Amino acid sequence: MQHHAQGRTPPIPRHIPPYVAPPPSYVPSRHPSGQYDWSKPDHPSGQYDWSKPDHTEEQHVQEQRVSFMEVGRTMLEKTKKAIKIRNCTMRELLAEALGTFILMVFGLSSVAQVVLGKGNTGAHLNAAITITQWVLGNLSWTKLAAYITGQFLGSFMAAATVFALYYDAIYDYTQGNLTVSGPTATAMIFSTYPAPSVSLQGAFFTEFTATVMLILGVLVIQDEKNNAALKGAQPMLSGMLVLGIGLGMGLNTGYAINPSRDLPPRIFTAMAGWGMDVFTADHSWWWVPVAAPILGCLAGVFIYKACIGFHNEPDHETENKKEEAGTETSKL
Repeated sequence: MQHHAQGRTPPIPRHIPPYVAPPPSYVPSRHPSGQYDWSKPDHPSGQYDWSKPDHTEEQHVQEQRVSFMEVGRTMLEKTKKAIKIRNCTMRELLAEALGTFILMVFGLSSVAQVVLGKGNTGAHLNAAITITQWVLGNLSWTKLAAYITGQFLGSFMAAATVFALYYDAIYDYTQGNLTVSGPTATAMIFSTYPAPSVSLQGAFFTEFTATVMLILGVLVIQDEKNNAALKGAQPMLSGMLVLGIGLGMGLNTGYAINPSRDLPPRIFTAMAGWGMDVFTADHSWWWVPVAAPILGCLAGVFIYKACIGFHNEPDHETENKKEEAGTETSKL
């Protein structure tokens, strides 16, 4: 009573705790932007936990990046399952199409630069391995059809790609007049045509002989029963074989030596503006790069089998001779 009378506040007893305000229903939590998020409590009790610092902005970005990577990985797996082809023949067809497309784009582009650069022209090789493997019994009819379909598809798409790539140059060079023969002829960019001095019979024999030499070389390089070349060296040797055929036999016809290399681009040029002259020019030459390589392929396989293949000893006899030779050497 004396304290109140004198206008003084009485002291608070030590055993009475200080006043604590009741916690609100939502306690703000910190956000990387520096502002508070009033919608989410920071602690299960509803109060802000000052002992645990919030995530930094770098940690937040890292968590988002990880989540994006997981989403991308999931989408990739779903896409892979959706487009995966389980049929082995169809996978081989697509592989043939892609391989032929790559080879033909490089080949036709090189020829385009030569022709449009006002130089002499030639053509490029696409080996007739598919027919060879079928003749040797290494491919079934189904695989043969799939391989040839893939090669034709890839070759056709390569011709279309090269045409789009050099569209402006072709029309500038020809002034919009696409011809098979004449001073501004450009059809030979895509398919082979015989030289003016070569007869149809001479051109056929050239294609036939060039394909025979190609198949003989390929079989010598790849025949495991006849001391084949090392796997790593086979592509290089095949390339040297192609170069030799081109240098020695490319003058007369441009050495097409494979229908897959010549016929699909010829069909494309007929559709792209050169017209049916691509089939009727040079005494209807178009069938020669189709028939001659096939016959040359068959003849080459027969020649190789008659001279080498039929005389090779079976594998078990060769192994027995090696063992006998090793035994004799050990006795010495």
